[in-house]
Amino acid sequence: MRILVVCGAGASSTFVAQRVRRAAHEKGLDYSASAGTSRSLPIDLDAADLVLVGPHLAPELERIRLEAAPRGVTVVLLPDDVFADQSGIRTLALVEDALRSAQPADTI
Repeated sequence: MRILVVCGAGASSTFVAQRVRRAAHEKGLDYSASAGTSRSLPIDLDAADLVLVGPHLAPELERIRLEAAPRGVTVVLLPDDVFADQSGIRTLALVEDALRSAQPADTI
C-alpha cells in the first residue's frame, strides 16, 4: 500500500507520513508513506494507492478527488487534529477504514 500525504508546502505532510509509516511498521503492515504538496500532486498520484489530504486543503478536496479518480486512487480528508496524533496510530486507523470501505464510487 502506497500512501501519499498531501499538504500545502510539504512540511506537515512529512510529519504525518513518518508517523503513519512508523505505526504501520509496528503493526507489521507493508505500507509506505510519503509526503507531497498540492502542487506536486499530479506527478505524485502515479505512485499512490491512497491520498491523505491535510485539513487545511479541504477547499481543494473535490479537485484532488477529480485528479485521483481516473487513477483509482482513494482520497481521504484528514481531521483538523491530525497533527496531535504523535504516534500515527489514529491516522493509520483512518487509512485502514478507508481501505475497508473503498469502492470505485468512493473515489469520484
